[in-house]
Amino acid sequence: QVQFVESGGGLVQAGGSQGLSCATSGVIFRFSTMAWYRQAPGKQRELVAQITGGGNTEYADSVKGRFTISRDNTKNTMWLQMNNLKPEDTAVYYCNTLWGPRNWGQGTQVTVSS
Repeated sequence: QVQFVESGGGLVQAGGSQGLSCATSGVIFRFSTMAWYRQAPGKQRELVAQITGGGNTEYADSVKGRFTISRDNTKNTMWLQMNNLKPEDTAVYYCNTLWGPRNWGQGTQVTVSS
């Protein structure tokens, strides 16, 4: 069964840093392009960052230069390091595959105070 478990969220002040983790199961992880998404209150879920099995990355313009996505194919795990956080980064963060995302986890709440 495909499963995604996000962790690491919390309350952080603007300008601070936070790291998120994503544990996966049931996915052929090393061959899957993985992604972090987020959903702010009253807004649609949006793509934040993506990483191929080989480690190539892409970022949304809003987080470029501040967020870093990484993965370990031997551990079926992915991370998102977030630096210089802004109040507009406040959202529930989810991990999933980039193509055909499914079986969404509960996500992890990140709240950035001004």
